[in-house]
Amino acid sequence: MSRYVFTSESVTEGHPDKICDQVSDAVLDALLAEDPASRVACETVVNTGLCLITGEVTTTARVDFNTLVRGVIQQIGYTGARAGGFDAHGCAVLVALDQQSPDIAQGVDEADDHDGDPLDKVGAGDQGIMFGFACDETPELMPLPISLAHRLARRLSEVRHDGTLGYLLPDGKTQVSVVYEDERPVAIDTILISTQHTPEIDGLSEEKALRERIAADLWSHVVVPATADLALRPSRESTRFLVNPTGKFVVGGPQGDAGLTGRKIIVDTYGGYARHGGGAFSGKDPTKVDRSAAYAARYVAKALVAAGLARKAEVQLSYAIGVAKPVSILVESFGTGTRSNADLTALVQRHFDLRPGAIIETFGLRELPQQRGGRFYQDVAAYGHFGRSDLQLPWEDVATIAAVLREAGAVAAAA
Repeated sequence: MSRYVFTSESVTEGHPDKICDQVSDAVLDALLAEDPASRVACETVVNTGLCLITGEVTTTARVDFNTLVRGVIQQIGYTGARAGGFDAHGCAVLVALDQQSPDIAQGVDEADDHDGDPLDKVGAGDQGIMFGFACDETPELMPLPISLAHRLARRLSEVRHDGTLGYLLPDGKTQVSVVYEDERPVAIDTILISTQHTPEIDGLSEEKALRERIAADLWSHVVVPATADLALRPSRESTRFLVNPTGKFVVGGPQGDAGLTGRKIIVDTYGGYARHGGGAFSGKDPTKVDRSAAYAARYVAKALVAAGLARKAEVQLSYAIGVAKPVSILVESFGTGTRSNADLTALVQRHFDLRPGAIIETFGLRELPQQRGGRFYQDVAAYGHFGRSDLQLPWEDVATIAAVLREAGAVAAAA
């Protein structure tokens, strides 16, 4: 019997890097809502008293970036005396957005392999490799460690926003270690939560007393509710529970650490459980395959697992800049497939159109911000891009294509 412990982490919306991801995606939302053909590559930097947005944009949209950025920071919770050196209304907002390179635009607008099909006209916005993954460990077909870490991080923000734990401040991190036996999760070994808080809680200011109070509150109001519907749940007897291991966490957010778009790519995806191509998502319009093809790869992998063709599936896609068709497609089922990896790859090649133009059209990636009240990508920017039960994400809706794959797999097996 093989036995090991696997760990994944998540961060709250107030983490400095996640502030940046949300600001970058709020810029993308605003531009696409006015001009769905916008080309956007927006990076954000935050530090004490400063938010800088930079990058390349081509658009007809007109956006008040200063007001937009301050609105995102306020929504997260950095306002007033509790802002800790990074106040939505007092921080400096610098805008340094340039025009997209015409060399890149040329290849995206007219793909090198364009043969008359309108969907061939959109070439990949860059070269690169993307991975998608799914497994049957959770109802949303995600690995259990990252699923639990996101649940805890979301709940941590919920009890801050609704006032249940009014002493919490925006910055926070969660980490979950899961015990596996013979490749299946069997226990939750350790839960770690580090959360920013006020210097005093109901008259308590001594470090040990603060930590004990926070730990008790987090177990009751965060851990228990976030895991109540799971068959495999943590317990005070068998699960190690660590809270603010340094003793206190008062200075946080951009005052404690600078933040940058794209530094939480493992949090955004599968918690390290699957491979990663290296490209970040936030601030990039759908022609950037770092984002759109990663969504498509997840869609393919989830469909394979949902169809019962594998218990675990990883899909790799690769692209060349300015070329529409993928350079390569590979399926790995880690020995759990009902068919060989070669057969599963062939099935994917027959049933999925993975050109950037087709991915954009299938998921409606350009129109989503406009259809959802001007805000879509900002909501995806925190708590993971995959396996979200709180958002209706088109790349997570695999019921129809899974049925097609199930039937195709059955026909192939009978042949």
